[in-house]
Amino acid sequence: MHTGGCLCGEITYTLNADPKLCVACHCKNCQRQSGSALSIIVGVSEGDLDIRGEVKTYDDTGDSGKTVMRQFCRNCGSPVFTRLEGSDDLMFIKAGTLDDTSSLKPAFHCYTKSKQQWIDISDIPGFETVPEGL
Repeated sequence: MHTGGCLCGEITYTLNADPKLCVACHCKNCQRQSGSALSIIVGVSEGDLDIRGEVKTYDDTGDSGKTVMRQFCRNCGSPVFTRLEGSDDLMFIKAGTLDDTSSLKPAFHCYTKSKQQWIDISDIPGFETVPEGL
């Protein structure tokens, strides 16, 4: 079981299963949302997540033209979840909102076409966009 939440504690969650994957996303919109060079996201089954509190959603558009629902705390502004249009059960938790991140390691980097040049990704595979099948 994994727990986490936003900065102010208005949104908390419990993940009742192990994450399906962990990814470092370098797309420009993740950079903007995180206010950093990248966003570490953890893929989970929506059915395995119990959320307490109300998230606010900003509908963004991904490179594919599909909607990327970026969910954050309406009080403190912390980005917490990302949902993708057409992704049946898979959603993403912003890794920094987990209470314990010690076991996380990204499986790959995506959207390296827009990564900051000073970031070295040599130890983990990288893809210019999203790998096939994801």
